[in-house]
This record gives sequence, structure tokens and C-alpha cells, in this order.
Amino acid sequence: MKNLFKFIILSVLITVVLISGSGILTAEKEKSRESGWVSLFDGKTLKGWENPYTWGEAKVVDNEIHLSAEKKFFLCTEKQYADFIFEAEIRLPDEKGKCNSGIMFRCHKKKNKVTGYQAEVDNTEREWSGGLYDEGRRKWFINPIKKDDANVEAFLKKARGVYKQNEWNKYRIHCEGEKIKIYLNGVLTTDVSDGMDSQGYIAIQHHGEKGGKLYRFRNIRIKEIKEADQGKPPKENFKWKKSKKK
Repeated sequence: MKNLFKFIILSVLITVVLISGSGILTAEKEKSRESGWVSLFDGKTLKGWENPYTWGEAKVVDNEIHLSAEKKFFLCTEKQYADFIFEAEIRLPDEKGKCNSGIMFRCHKKKNKVTGYQAEVDNTEREWSGGLYDEGRRKWFINPIKKDDANVEAFLKKARGVYKQNEWNKYRIHCEGEKIKIYLNGVLTTDVSDGMDSQGYIAIQHHGEKGGKLYRFRNIRIKEIKEADQGKPPKENFKWKKSKKK
């Protein structure tokens, strides 16, 4: 009987140790997974951001960045980024088919103009959210390719129905060398290689509509893989004529 009692006590102690150890490992794994992330928005101010346009309003409300305008503009980071994983949540006005936005990355900026890669945010029936647009340059040249019906349909097989109207939508952009991946609400919608830009700014877009509709952004953060050279402006590789599918 004594041996049975000792066995039970020992079994209980071992179980407690295993559970505690598992909890520690899980906590350490979670800590490791989250390490390296830096918030690009402090929830209170627009520190680290600038509007290179002479129009458009950006303000902070309830830990969100609110953009409003009647003409397209971009709110840009002051810092450049090269290789990274970026995340943000966006909510367009609760009016389907009337608005359009995007998240620029490795982009170029000057007074009243921003160009470069853009992760598309599209609440129209077209459903091209999660696509890769080339703002001010090649346009729908990468994913999907506008005039290629087969390419568009292949894109929609991944992206159709992923964007959620009247809800927050989470974007994840992973850039490493020429490889570009865009995830929308956890779904990989774009996976291509393109060598046009290797570093640049990040920006959030208001597309511009009459009435100054409200575009909202929150939980903006980044994990840098390779730091950009802040002493050099973004440089386009104009010799890169085609994008390559992975």
C-alpha cells in the first residue's frame, strides 16, 4: 500500500513538472516568435511619419491613424526599409465598391508624389485585394496582370472572398531580396520575384473621394531582416523588364 501511495505521489509530481516545463517552453517559443518586432505607430502621435503632399489630413484617434481627403495621398514613414516582415490592419469606409487603398513598401517619395510597390486594398466587386500594384510605373504588371485573363483568374482563386467588408483586414508583407509575399487575413495572395526596388519607404494610402471618407489603420509594426542604407535614396532598377513568378 505504501509503495502504491509513493507511486501515485511520484506520478503526480512528474506530471506537474512536465506541465510546468511545457508552459515554460511555450512561453519561450512565443517570446522568440514575437522578438524583433518594432511598432511603427505609438498609438498617440504620428512620430516617424510624414505627409509629402500639400493636401490630405492624417490624425490619431483611439490608437488608430485616420486618413481623410478628396484627392489621393500617402502618409509615409521617415525611415527606409529593405528586407522585412511588415504587418498592419486597415478598415475602409463601410460602403462597398466605393473605396480603394493600399500599403506602399520600398517606395519612393517626393513632394506630392509617391511611387512603387503597393499591396492592394480593394473593396469593389473586382476583389483584387492582396494583389501587387506598381503605383505610378508599371501598374497592374505583376500580380494580377490586368490584360491576362488566365493570370487574373489564378489570382482570384486565392484572393476571392478573403477581403472582409466592414471589418478590419490584416496585411502581412514579407520582402527578402527579390522575393515579395503578401498575405491578406492569413492567406498568401501574392508570391512573386521582382527586382525593381531593393529598399524604400512604407506608406499608407487614402485614394481620395468626394466627402473626405475616413480610412483607418492600426497595429502597424515591422520586423527588419536587413536594414536599409539611410544615406541613399531608393533606386529603381529600370533594366528589370519582367516580374517572375516563384
